[in-house]
Amino acid sequence: MMSYYALQVKTRGEDKYIKLFRALHPEITLEIYFPQRKLDIRRKGATIPSETPIFPGYIFIELGEDDTIINYHWAFRKTEGFYRFLRSNQNITPLADKDLEVVLHFIKKVGPVAGKSKVYFDENSRIVVIEGPLMGLEGKIIKVDKRKGRAKIKLDLYDDSFSIDLAFEVIGAVS
Repeated sequence: MMSYYALQVKTRGEDKYIKLFRALHPEITLEIYFPQRKLDIRRKGATIPSETPIFPGYIFIELGEDDTIINYHWAFRKTEGFYRFLRSNQNITPLADKDLEVVLHFIKKVGPVAGKSKVYFDENSRIVVIEGPLMGLEGKIIKVDKRKGRAKIKLDLYDDSFSIDLAFEVIGAVS
């Protein structure tokens, strides 16, 4: 059974942290995840594709059943950009229950970058997800913007609750 841990690092410095960690500790071959999403952003009439983090300021580590976070604790802490382990540096706990479910949805089912979901709207104008990152998250959708092709979903991680936009494209007729 794998266990997953969350690290808080400098926001917008997640990639830099992972590269620096790998350079400083080439002997550590753990899986480190930084889930991102693709969105088309319209600026000055032009559509610009962008990749933004799903969990800004957080990266996730996968440990095997024989591994323990204590083996790598100081390596992560001493890398520039590190803020803390979640729950806290004194109480490092693996992700569990709903937290683990949400994170695994993005790192295992969706992959490193969440693209567009394929959806249609039923006769009651409710969104129905056919495939993509929104699949399985329908109950977490709090707002749909048909014009921009985005669904705002509410995610919970530990005691924080935040919302993010995920892109979708409509398949079939829109009522």
